[in-house]
Amino acid sequence: MHYVRYDVLYSFVLSRLQYWIEAVQQDEQAILDRLSKSSITEQAAAMKRATHEKRRAEKRLNELDNLLAKIYEDRLNEKINERNFSMLSQKYQQEQGELETKIEALTAQLASTKEQEDSVNKWVELIKQFSSPTELTAELLNTLIEKILVHEATKDADGNRTQEIEIIYRFVGKIY
Repeated sequence: MHYVRYDVLYSFVLSRLQYWIEAVQQDEQAILDRLSKSSITEQAAAMKRATHEKRRAEKRLNELDNLLAKIYEDRLNEKINERNFSMLSQKYQQEQGELETKIEALTAQLASTKEQEDSVNKWVELIKQFSSPTELTAELLNTLIEKILVHEATKDADGNRTQEIEIIYRFVGKIY
């Protein structure tokens, strides 16, 4: 179990929110650029992989369509027997179903990545609704924060206790 005192967590979360609210008020465009740049690098790599994977799956799906047509013709011309035709067509149809599911998932992933780009703007618009909060309210927390992760505390050689606390913000995730 990871433990952090309430007052420590409260002051940490409040200070981080105050920091981001002030930063957006001072230079909104710089924050938009910063958030976009950090997420763009990760998203670009993920989009490239997903696009490549989707192309490969679509190519294989097309190959399977051709193979099914060919074995059907071979069956009609009695080049293969019924048993082999059934076995091959069942195998190809199963692979087609798996590929169609994979293509749908990759398409959804690519669409989701594009939505994440818009999320940075959404988050900045939400944060602009709050100005200089002095306390954490349910509305503030629920609007801006998705979750807070408290990691296990560690002690260094001098006996000082350190503990990482991650704040995962709505729409933008963890901000560095």
